[in-house]
Amino acid sequence: MKRFIKWMMAAALVLTMGVAGAADTVLGPGDVVKLSVYGSPDLALETRVSDSGSITFPLLGQVAVGGLPVAAAEKKIGDLLEKGGYLKKAQVNMLVTTLASQQVSVLGYVNRPGRYAVDGRRKVLDLLAMAGGIHGDGGDIINLVRTRNGDTTRETIDVVDMVRKGELNKDVEVAGGDIIYVERAPRAYVTGEVTRPGPFRLERGMTVQQAVSAGGGLSIRGSNNGMKITRKDAGGNPVTINVNAGDPVQVDDVIVVRESWF
Repeated sequence: MKRFIKWMMAAALVLTMGVAGAADTVLGPGDVVKLSVYGSPDLALETRVSDSGSITFPLLGQVAVGGLPVAAAEKKIGDLLEKGGYLKKAQVNMLVTTLASQQVSVLGYVNRPGRYAVDGRRKVLDLLAMAGGIHGDGGDIINLVRTRNGDTTRETIDVVDMVRKGELNKDVEVAGGDIIYVERAPRAYVTGEVTRPGPFRLERGMTVQQAVSAGGGLSIRGSNNGMKITRKDAGGNPVTINVNAGDPVQVDDVIVVRESWF
C-alpha cells in the first residue's frame, strides 16, 4: 500500500504541474523576476521584489506587485505603460526565477524534508511528492499547520484513507508559510520466544499472530499458547492481559510470547 500511495503522490504532482501555470504564482517579498516587453528590449530587466512588495520598472518607477498573481502583475505593468503614453500596446512577460516568498515546509518522515516553492496552486499530495514521498518509517497521518488571517490551525489528514476512499476533496491547497509534518508510523513491541524481538511497524487491523510474524515468527521454543499483552489503560497505567492469536494489537502494546512446555 505504501508503494501505491507514493505512486499516487507522484502522479498527482505530474498532473497538477500540467494544470497549475506560472501565471497563478502569487508574488511576494524576496521573489526574483525577469521582465520583458515585446518590441522594447530596452525595458527588459531582472529584479527582486522589495520588502514592501514593489519593483522598480523603467519609466514607471516603483510598481506594487506584492500579493498579485504573475498574470495580474503583467497586466498592471502593461496598463501603466499604455496609460503613461509610453507604448500603444504593451505586451509584458514576467518570469519568476527565484520564488522565495511562497514556500511550504515539509518535515518529519519524508524522504527529502525541506522547504519547497509553491509555484501556482499546489495541494498536500503535490508537496509530499516534491519531498520524495513518505519515508518507510513514516505513518499514514500527516499534520498540516496553516496561518490564515493571523489565526494558526492544525489539521490532521489520513493520506491512505483519503486515497482508498477517493476523498480527494481532503487534499487541500497549501500556501507559503504552511507546514506539513509526517508522523512516524505507530509501533508496538514483541518480546520473549520470537526470532526477532523488538519494535515493529503496527499496520491497521494487525492481529497478535501477524505481530508475531513481524517478529520473525516463533523461536524453536516458542508457543502460541499463553501469550500476553501489556498495554496502558485509560488512566495511563500498565495492565497485562491474556490474548489469543486473532486479537487486535494496539499502539505501544508489548506482546510477550511464552516458552513451550513441550
